[in-house]
Amino acid sequence: MGAMQKTAIIVPCYNEEHRLDSGKFLECSTMNPDLHFLFLNDGSTDKTGEILEALCRMNPARLHHIPLEKNAGKAEAVRKGFLSAFPRNYERIGYWDADLATPLEMIPKFCDMMEYTGKDIVMGARVRLLGRNIQRRAVRHYLGRLFATGASMVLGIPVYDTQCGAKLFRNNGKLRIVFRKPFRVKWTFDVEIFARFIILERFMVGGRLQESSVEYPLDDWIDIPGSKLKLMDFFLGAWELMKIFYFLRWPGVQKRYAELIR
Repeated sequence: MGAMQKTAIIVPCYNEEHRLDSGKFLECSTMNPDLHFLFLNDGSTDKTGEILEALCRMNPARLHHIPLEKNAGKAEAVRKGFLSAFPRNYERIGYWDADLATPLEMIPKFCDMMEYTGKDIVMGARVRLLGRNIQRRAVRHYLGRLFATGASMVLGIPVYDTQCGAKLFRNNGKLRIVFRKPFRVKWTFDVEIFARFIILERFMVGGRLQESSVEYPLDDWIDIPGSKLKLMDFFLGAWELMKIFYFLRWPGVQKRYAELIR
């Protein structure tokens, strides 16, 4: 655990009453004293808020409940989580799906990867390899591969899995700019995060996204029942990719850069 510097993980939660495993979050925060969880309760209408309040009372130094009055969607919940984390001076900030499809045990491994490679971004990749336990429904897998190919083409980088809900970032000036303004898209905000980094690298001094990022093939990932992702969301995602393509490549990119840093 030597590489585990002060780290915050944003966990967006919307109606997770039956999927939130409080025990695992409590155990992970107890075993890793430099790890903090910020639970963004995105206007849940079930008992998610009560569960989070009870959980955070068990370790108030490292478990934090941030309720949002209205449901704003995952993209905005994650963004507000980052905005809340920035003043607390964490060395690293990431986000993780509340259903723990990616086990929490991967967080220290992400931190180790960031420490030893010097990268600014570590992201999970759901790659079916021998010795890995990646359980994903066939339809979602193939639609996901189709979407990932489109995302890679739009961004112009060989990224394998933009939509895995496990990512870790080094807390620096660029990251604060990236999360400053609301996202233009909702379902594919992960892709827009990378697009914003690409816009910034065109005008600011620093490493390129492709050089400062690394994908970590996950040891385990299980498709948890109860996902709010619907088939129509894949079509919405295709439309949003077109919007991101415009954001990156249409005339006036310098103006969009100015909007980001304003």
